[in-house]
Amino acid sequence: MRYTRVSVDGAPVWGRVEGDDVHLLSGSPVDGDPSVTGSVPAATAVWLPVVVPPVFYAVGMNYRRHIEHARALGDPNGVVPVRPEVGYRANNALTGHNAPIVKPDGVEGRFEAEPELVAVIGRTLRNATYEEAREAVLGWTIGNDVSARTWQHQDRTFWRSKNSDTFKPMGPWIETDVDALAQTTTLRVNGELRAEFATGDMVFDPYDYIVEITRHNTMHPGDVLWMGAESTCQVEPGDTVEVGISGIGVLSNPVLAETGRP
Repeated sequence: MRYTRVSVDGAPVWGRVEGDDVHLLSGSPVDGDPSVTGSVPAATAVWLPVVVPPVFYAVGMNYRRHIEHARALGDPNGVVPVRPEVGYRANNALTGHNAPIVKPDGVEGRFEAEPELVAVIGRTLRNATYEEAREAVLGWTIGNDVSARTWQHQDRTFWRSKNSDTFKPMGPWIETDVDALAQTTTLRVNGELRAEFATGDMVFDPYDYIVEITRHNTMHPGDVLWMGAESTCQVEPGDTVEVGISGIGVLSNPVLAETGRP
């Protein structure tokens, strides 16, 4: 099953994607079993982030090749983690499939995209076992972790380098029937393949993180967990970035320069 959120007459509506249509739903599949209330063509749908999470968890440095790349650039965090540690991102950074990634005027240096698997939590969890963590994942979606690297190194936190508006495209839907860790992740810019890697080739898998998180924090339906990337890629205004994960779909976003800033 593929669940998503679309804008209908300016309001967010949950939907179920089937073929060329998005069947509109009476409520959220996270909360129950909603009924179909209508449909819109998928080709003309206005796609929203697939969920607005109560908590937006994000993993960094979870693929060995990414860690080696960071170490080569002199990043002190370029070491293989010994336990699953998670960070947080801001909901204001979320945007949907086909929506623009806006590069702010003040960004200089590397402006990069990272293709990521995203787990969407479907039930309340505390002190979860590994098996309970597996059962708690409602489904999987795709994220593009956009980063302004100069800001990342200038600031004490990631508040603007990772969390500026539009820096976290997520979508186009939640796929509930896929072995996400057996897939292949790709990153294309203007149709050209820039990265390809085994999605599941992680240091710690999503369930390891869920077990560790729930030792301290209660996870709730709708929480998301972004799983990191093996590779990154420079992008610029005028580019179109496509993040694909086999068995799930393709998340596509144009990159625009900021205009009309007050």
